[in-house]
Amino acid sequence: MSASEDVDAPAESRGRRLDIPKSGPLDGAGQPGGARTAREARAHLHIAVGPARLCAEPAPYPLPEGPVPREELDRLRRLYRTVPGYAAMRDHLRRTGLLALCGEPGTGRAWTGLALLAELSELAGGGVSRLGSGIPHGLGISHGLGIPHLSGLPLGSGLPYGPGVPYGPGVPDGSGTPHETGIPHGSGIPHGASGVEKTERGHGYLLELTADQPDFAIEPLLDRLRAHFAGHEAFCVVLVAGGPAADRLLRGRRHAVPYEPPAAADVLDRHLTELLADRPTGLLETARATARRPELAEALGLDEPRPGEAARLAGLLAAHAEGRLSEERLLEHCRSFAPDQARAWFLEAGRPGTLPAALPALSAAALRIALAVFNGSSHSLMAEAAELLAWELAVTLDPQYAPGRPLFAARPGASLATARAVHGDGVEDLGDASVPVRAVWFEGRRLAPAVLHESWDAHHNLRGPMARWLRGLCDDPRPQVWVRAAVAAGALCARDYLYGLVELALPLARTDSPVQRMAAATALAEASRPPGVRPAVNGLLRDWARGDDERERETAALAHGYGLAAGSIVASLAELGRIACADDGRTTSYSVLRLLAGTEPETVLTALTRWLRDTRRPRRDLALLTVLRAVTTRTSHLWGLCEVPELEPYAAWPLATAVLAAHPGCAPRLAELLRATLTWARSAGAAEDALVGWIRRAAGDERQLTVLCGFLPRLAQDGDEPLDAAAATRIREVLEAL
Repeated sequence: MSASEDVDAPAESRGRRLDIPKSGPLDGAGQPGGARTAREARAHLHIAVGPARLCAEPAPYPLPEGPVPREELDRLRRLYRTVPGYAAMRDHLRRTGLLALCGEPGTGRAWTGLALLAELSELAGGGVSRLGSGIPHGLGISHGLGIPHLSGLPLGSGLPYGPGVPYGPGVPDGSGTPHETGIPHGSGIPHGASGVEKTERGHGYLLELTADQPDFAIEPLLDRLRAHFAGHEAFCVVLVAGGPAADRLLRGRRHAVPYEPPAAADVLDRHLTELLADRPTGLLETARATARRPELAEALGLDEPRPGEAARLAGLLAAHAEGRLSEERLLEHCRSFAPDQARAWFLEAGRPGTLPAALPALSAAALRIALAVFNGSSHSLMAEAAELLAWELAVTLDPQYAPGRPLFAARPGASLATARAVHGDGVEDLGDASVPVRAVWFEGRRLAPAVLHESWDAHHNLRGPMARWLRGLCDDPRPQVWVRAAVAAGALCARDYLYGLVELALPLARTDSPVQRMAAATALAEASRPPGVRPAVNGLLRDWARGDDERERETAALAHGYGLAAGSIVASLAELGRIACADDGRTTSYSVLRLLAGTEPETVLTALTRWLRDTRRPRRDLALLTVLRAVTTRTSHLWGLCEVPELEPYAAWPLATAVLAAHPGCAPRLAELLRATLTWARSAGAAEDALVGWIRRAAGDERQLTVLCGFLPRLAQDGDEPLDAAAATRIREVLEAL
């Protein structure tokens, strides 16, 4: 290209001179650290979630209440794996007559309880029974146990497995479809429904307390139970789910022990061996090999299945090995494990209906939802978000009740166990540096999307408080907070666009907060990923771009910077070119720069060159400002919603240097654009300052200097022809000044 062509012809000097943009549309908020946060948010939520319901409704629990058959106890002895602390549990139960096992449903607490009771009752010549939901009249204990305020308290079903996750018998039937579990709770079952007529000497009883037991009542209740069973020389194991009641019991250390489940691999292997014992020997090895396959682990999406899930998986693997379950159906069932867990959690949370009794359940639900949004983030950010959501849930349930926060945790970390979460060392990116944090994450990559989708899709009345909560988080200036909230809001908008538009996107776009408008743009871009939603989002942004509302127009420009809503990078650039006519270039140039940091930098450079030749000044200014930003803006500040792995090694470099290093073929076009910016009167001064700063920033980094040394000579020539003398002299003066 010769110097006589438009792109290198000096522009007229009339009009304002262009300056180097000092910041993005957020005035610095939300840029440092946004790249890592967006990448993690995408990774945790962009996972296809399996069917949450393989059956229309949960079937009744298949095991009967009452006396445990001898055949079942024999099977338990064959399959049961002794858990840590088993001997101490047995000694405590023999000595006191009562033991409370505190742990999460589905972890095998009930089988451990039955194993303990079977061992002791066999020595005493008795049997084992499960108690129903409520204490049978035959035990000789009043329903309220003689304790004030306990009348009418529901006791759990006493069944051996956790809600929603069968353990043991809940394996596929002949058709290969696993039994679903539905455990009844509450006091609606008449006393004596379990078939237990009286407390028998030497007999063992298994009882499960519901998760919503008031913590103040739990110890007096167990005191009376202990006295009763000791007086009858019988034994009772009480199952207590994690929560305030379990925390109080474990602090007291009189009745309760923390339950540690057996290894899932051992449970799986024992169940496979049992299920395939009378089959050809090759089937067992086939099932074991299938269990080790990466695609099965990916479909499960759980770091380690709980014992109940391991038993359920064993049934599926056995059915697959026998040819009763296809490969596709096996993986489909495996993908349902995480949704089933999320479903069980929210069914538990929905039982207590009033405050303050409902507050522990609401707090647990809020913790799981917050963890779904902040999975892998700092524990302090997640915990604060969970408290904010718990408040929203509480005031929605009872607007007259103003819940406070407990200042001290009974057992720090116990709440994470109820959410199948762990904490460990992590880092948060601050842009120029990273800081160590105590991070927290689900024990399974599929749990975060499963929880978010279950809460949004299956519980309509949760949507209002969740939407208010997300909007509030989107006004936090820290990208570690608002970026995650915006990505989650976009994922939820995609699942119900009509609701998400009104409750999430529109309120965020129409505020005076620049952070919330950027969050609205991020959410809309994220929502446009599904092809069915994209045309609606694109139409909305088109209307905003052509409208008179400056806030909506700015949101549209920011949204097109992600390159998703319009369907292609070319279409996004076309929309930004139109918006530039009503924009001073501050927002649109930022969005074009973000596209340059994306997956198609050549396409963006071609559009910039075309705009420089355009007769309309707004488009020429858009190109000039974008080039100025490219040499002054750090690459990590220009994160998007698509993976660009080739730029990751250069995240700390200015974008222009990073593009040259990752895409050497872009050098001629970028040199042409930078040369034009240096020689046009409106941008020459700013371009000289930008070039000086660009080179000086590279002075301490040999890799950057190498890239620039290979690029800068291109500024002194135009293709195969030298620059005109005046342009070449100006560039040489800049370089010599360094």
